[in-house]
Amino acid sequence: MKIAQIYAVMVKEVRQMMRDRMTLAMMIGIPTLQLLLFGYAINLDVRNLPAAVADLADTAASRALVRDMLATGVVEPVAAARTPAEIQSLIRAGTIEVGIVVPPDFERRLGEGREVMQVIVDGADTSVQAAARQLAQMPLDGRMSSAQSQARISVLPLYNPQRVSAINVVPGLIGVILTMTLVMFTAMAIVRERERGNLEMLIATPVSSAELMVGKVLPYIAVGLIQATVILVLGGLLFDVPVRGGLPAVYAASMLLIVANLSLGLLISTRAQSQFQSMQMTFFLFLPSILLSGFMFPFDGMPRLAQWLAEALPLTHFIRLIRGTMLRGASPSELWPDALALVVFTAVMMTLAISRFRKRLD
Repeated sequence: MKIAQIYAVMVKEVRQMMRDRMTLAMMIGIPTLQLLLFGYAINLDVRNLPAAVADLADTAASRALVRDMLATGVVEPVAAARTPAEIQSLIRAGTIEVGIVVPPDFERRLGEGREVMQVIVDGADTSVQAAARQLAQMPLDGRMSSAQSQARISVLPLYNPQRVSAINVVPGLIGVILTMTLVMFTAMAIVRERERGNLEMLIATPVSSAELMVGKVLPYIAVGLIQATVILVLGGLLFDVPVRGGLPAVYAASMLLIVANLSLGLLISTRAQSQFQSMQMTFFLFLPSILLSGFMFPFDGMPRLAQWLAEALPLTHFIRLIRGTMLRGASPSELWPDALALVVFTAVMMTLAISRFRKRLD
């Protein structure tokens, strides 16, 4: 082996790397993005959970206890409720994740050292359930007698009382797999045609840009539905994951995410110059999707800026849709904002992809 020849090859490789702006940007952008996401946006301490309070006693002592609980910062009141039934309806709709109920006989229970408050929590998210249990363990003996200090706060977890993590993970896993695979498949679609020389044949045909894009998308819709079906079947057989909202609603939510991901992949394919570039761009977008969507980390624990960024990602809205449908049995009328967000995202991405595509060789 000759050092001079190795050096010449190395110099050639470095020059090619420096000419590839996309690769150079990824070399700097990916570690920077990871640092920002894990250091700033990701917060394992669950804070500011949307909550509602139903103080049926409405006494000075009950109000003081509620104030102490809200002062922890774990929950943040965002809705009003008068009964436990209203709180459960708000949780099912996804409006709140935690409900605080003070019984009308609060004073008597307090004097007897019994259960004085109930925390109703959306058990579909195990991290939220864990935060609620921690909240229920807050000390109550600050201003109470020895008998009153025996009072306790109970937790009522809805939808996943056994805290089985698979029940929380499997619905979100549908979205993660659909995002990871479908965006990459379609991101390479137009680029593959260009690299193989097939784009010349497409140029000679009377097919419009919109027709070409739709034709590229349709086969992958079937692929996405098959993937969703496999996860649903295995999740039900192996982990007893429920489908409380019905299969039609689950497939409707999956279809919304599928077309959103495919439209995003097509837009990437009109920007990338090679299949390798398209894979780089896909990975660059996939990382914030999985970290900010609420699949791995509590959405409400993230800073506001990170939450605003997450709202622009289709996976965020799908996670809410699929968990609301499968685990809480929420109706379409309760979940329509997230469904509408996916429709708008698809329309914008597809319009941009069609407008950028030109039936000609660069």
